[in-house]
Amino acid sequence: MTCSDIWYHLYPLGFLAAEERNPAPGAAEGPTEHRLARLNDWLDYWTDLGVTGLLLGPVFESETHGYDIVDPFRIDRRLGDEGDLVRLIDACHERGIKVALDMVFNHVGRAHPHFVDVLTHGRESSRSGWFRIDFDQPGYDGFSYATFEGHGGLVELNHANPEVLDWAVDVARHWLDRGVDAFRLDAAYAIPADFLRAFGERVRQAKADVLLVGEMIHGDYRSMIDASQLNSLTQYELWKALWSSLNDRNFFELAHALTRHAEFCQSFQPWTFVGNHDTTRIASKLTDRRHLPHALAVLMTMPGMPALYAGDEQGAEGVKYDREGGDAEIRRPLPHAPGDAELESSPIWQLHRELIAIRRARPWLATAEVNVTNLSNLAVTIELRGDGQMLVVVLNTDDQPTACQVPPGLRPLAGDLVHQPEATELPGHGWGVWGTE
Repeated sequence: MTCSDIWYHLYPLGFLAAEERNPAPGAAEGPTEHRLARLNDWLDYWTDLGVTGLLLGPVFESETHGYDIVDPFRIDRRLGDEGDLVRLIDACHERGIKVALDMVFNHVGRAHPHFVDVLTHGRESSRSGWFRIDFDQPGYDGFSYATFEGHGGLVELNHANPEVLDWAVDVARHWLDRGVDAFRLDAAYAIPADFLRAFGERVRQAKADVLLVGEMIHGDYRSMIDASQLNSLTQYELWKALWSSLNDRNFFELAHALTRHAEFCQSFQPWTFVGNHDTTRIASKLTDRRHLPHALAVLMTMPGMPALYAGDEQGAEGVKYDREGGDAEIRRPLPHAPGDAELESSPIWQLHRELIAIRRARPWLATAEVNVTNLSNLAVTIELRGDGQMLVVVLNTDDQPTACQVPPGLRPLAGDLVHQPEATELPGHGWGVWGTE
C-alpha cells in the first residue's frame, strides 16, 4: 500500500491544556470536558497548511499522560466523549483529511480494571494471565510484574495470551467502525512481531486499507516489517541524522542515513519526522536556527510518509528532559491560535505551507529513488527521481557560498534562489529545491 499523505501529529492532552491527572480510581469522577470539540476550530488551519492526515496522540481514558490506559473503549473525560471524536472524524473526512489514533497495546495503567482485579485477588484473579506476573518474587505490590522500561505505572501485557489479542482487535474494530483510518502502535518495538502480525491480519478483515504504523526507535527495520507485516515504522535513524548532521556540519552522516533510508523504502514507506511528542522540538534541537529550512526541506522531499509535529510550523520551542515530567515543554498548547494575523505573516509558517504544496503536487515523492550526488562536510546535493520526474535538494551549512550542481531543465521551486533562477551558487547557510514542472 502506497500512502502519499502528509500527517499532522498532535498530542491532545497537552495541545488542549487538559489537567495532568484524572481523578484517582474510586474517587468521584470529574466532569467531562469537551475539549476535543475545540479541534474543529483548527480545520481551516490544517486545510490551509495543506496536510492530509491528522494523527491524534492518546485520547482514551487514562490515569495521567494517556499512555497509562485505563479504558481504550472510552474517550478520556478530560477531552470529551465518543461523540466529540466522531464529529471531528466526520469533519476531517469532509475536507479530505484522514484520521489516525495512537493505540497502546504493549501495556496498560495500574488502574486498568484487569490489573486492579489482580491487585485485589492476587493468585486467585481470573485476569492474572493478562500480565507477566511472578507471584513468587517480591515486589512493590507483594509480587513482581513486568513493566514498560521500568515504569511501575505501565504494566506490560502478556501477548502470549489469546485474550489480549482478542481485546486489542476489539478495540481497533470499535474505532474503525467510527471512521478511523489508521493507527499508530505505541512501543511496537516491545511487542512480539507475531502478535502484531496476527493483529494486523484480523483488523484488515474489518478495513482492508487500514494503515498500521509501528513505533520503532532502532534495530532491524526490514526484519520487523517482514515479521510484523505493519505498513510503516517510525524512522528515528533519519530523524537523528538530520539534526545531528546539521549541528555537527557533517553531511556524511546524513548521506549514510539516506542510503539506509533508501534501502528501507524498498520494503516499506517509513514514517518520517523532524519532531514528535517524545523529542526536543526541532527549533530547539538545532544549534543554528538558520538551518531549520534545511531540515524541513529534507522532510518534505524524501520518500516515506512525512509527519509534522503540531507547533513546529509555528516555530514552537521546547526541550525534552530525562526526568519525570520532562515532556511538559514539548506537549504544551501552541503559541498561536487559528486566524492569528501574526501567524499568517510568519516566515516559518509560510515555509511549511510552501514545502507541503511542493510535496502534494508531486505524490511520486512518496516512493522516489534517492541518490546523493555531491557531498562534503558542509554541503550536499540530493536527487530524487520517480514517475519520469526529478527533484533536487541542495543544502549548505558553510559560511561561504557553494556551487549548485543542478541538472539542466530544472527550475528553483523553493529556497534562497527561487527569485534568481539563473544563479549558480547558494549563499552561505543557504538551501534550495529544484524540480521539473
